[in-house]
Amino acid sequence: MDTILICNNRRIFNVVGIAINFLVIGLIVLMPVSPIFAKDLIAKVPNPTFDSAQLSVKIMSTISEEDKIKKFDENIYKKYPNAAILNVDDGIKHIKLTKYYDGKPVRINVVEIDKNIAKDYELTPVLASDKLNSRSKISNIARKKNSMIALNGTFFKPQTGVPLGTLMIDGNLYTGPIYDRVAFGIFDDGYDIARVKLNASIVANNKNIKIDNINQPRMLSTYVLVYTPAWGNSAPLSPKYGLQVTVKNDRIVGISECAQQIPNDGYVIVGPASSFNGLQVGDKLKLNIATNPEWKNVKHIISGGPYLVKDNEVFVDVTEQKLKSITGKNPRSAIGYTKDGNLILVVVDGREGRSVGMTLTQLANFMHSIGCTNAINLDGGGSSVMYINGKIVNNPQQNGGVPISNALVLSPKI
Repeated sequence: MDTILICNNRRIFNVVGIAINFLVIGLIVLMPVSPIFAKDLIAKVPNPTFDSAQLSVKIMSTISEEDKIKKFDENIYKKYPNAAILNVDDGIKHIKLTKYYDGKPVRINVVEIDKNIAKDYELTPVLASDKLNSRSKISNIARKKNSMIALNGTFFKPQTGVPLGTLMIDGNLYTGPIYDRVAFGIFDDGYDIARVKLNASIVANNKNIKIDNINQPRMLSTYVLVYTPAWGNSAPLSPKYGLQVTVKNDRIVGISECAQQIPNDGYVIVGPASSFNGLQVGDKLKLNIATNPEWKNVKHIISGGPYLVKDNEVFVDVTEQKLKSITGKNPRSAIGYTKDGNLILVVVDGREGRSVGMTLTQLANFMHSIGCTNAINLDGGGSSVMYINGKIVNNPQQNGGVPISNALVLSPKI
């Protein structure tokens, strides 16, 4: 009934607006015949700059917005037959459905968003705290941004909560890629998906030092890693025959074999001593950080893996992204977008009788079937959890979901 009442109100507004439009036009036509009458009427109008053409444009704009919402709603009901479809806001739908694979049920929650209608919301990754080594339940993370919707994000190290893979928030790169895994880029005007490589270096005394990663656990003793204040209070231990170079305000303030404090206005570089030959305290440094693809004007990046859909084709590159350990039927989370730019968030319940979970290939086929032209897998298992309007809408193994490192949230624009 609420929807009908709203529609009726808009129709009434349209009729009144059109009537006003005709009235003003009629007055303009009558002005040469009865100038005194016209003048008296115009003097009584509260806004002397009132423009009937502007009102017409406004009415047409309102009708156009109604048409967009109506078309979006019709497409959703057509795309998800036999599903429970809930309206979250104009241009935002929550879809609950059950599919069967080999005769066994899988419960799925989908959120589809038309950003051209839901213009007052933005999608962004959010950390559990201002330090990377932290975890929190998704409801707490969502409340930090007054978020309407939240979905668990990228993989993380369970012992510490440090995200494993590329994570950029508001243009700041918090963590670099692992195995160049696929990531989801968020721009003001849309989205992109690609495997991301780090292209970073330190330049000092005409010496160029390659940076292998940022705020990530060490994978090889030969790697040179940068640790920023987001990592924590101090850098991790040096590798064998390694050194730590402390940089503050773009100058070296210390060189040591021991773990160093990370300055608030600087960073610590950790790597083999041979990488730092010729560097001295007092030297000026320049840290250059970029990604490949370059992704100009990207605001946020969150990684996952593997691909699920690539260029409108099912594409699951588990081996290439070194993710064989997450195959099998499990709870899943995924993100993708359609050819029209609609954003799609998905969570799949698993490891229970009422929902057995999905393989990555099953998830990829599902994402493709609902119109994703590109999609990636996110962290899954116990981390798979979706939050809408203050409630957990799926059935994670742990009540409220396990504490996680980060989440993707949809929040009102500030």
